[in-house]
Amino acid sequence: MSEPRRTIRVVAAVVERNGRYLITQRRPNAVLPLLWEFPGGKVEAGETDSEALRRELLERLGVDSEVGEWISETVWDYEHYRVELTLYECTVRGPADLQALAVHAYRWVTSDEFDQYEFTPADEASMNKLLGVCDA
Repeated sequence: MSEPRRTIRVVAAVVERNGRYLITQRRPNAVLPLLWEFPGGKVEAGETDSEALRRELLERLGVDSEVGEWISETVWDYEHYRVELTLYECTVRGPADLQALAVHAYRWVTSDEFDQYEFTPADEASMNKLLGVCDA
């Protein structure tokens, strides 16, 4: 019998501005390289979801943020691990001059443009929940 997959708890921000959503591209050396996702990252031991999300947005994009309402949670089994991905509404504080510090790139896109980007499987499942798209 195989060992149970380790579970990684991840939080991500849904940041909307003028009808566009913030998405980020994973770095070339990351797991799932160059795929797109909602900005965020792993919840470290002792952190709340809000603390982790604020830290990740600061580390990855150089911005302070305010974490709002819970949106959804998606569990996705990858080959060697399981991801529990929780989405939260977020707003970026201050002048919001984003920088690609720990991401390859970022974009502001409309929901109609999502299908032009290749998302990680967990983020794609979360996005489908967000948009109310279900598999038949």
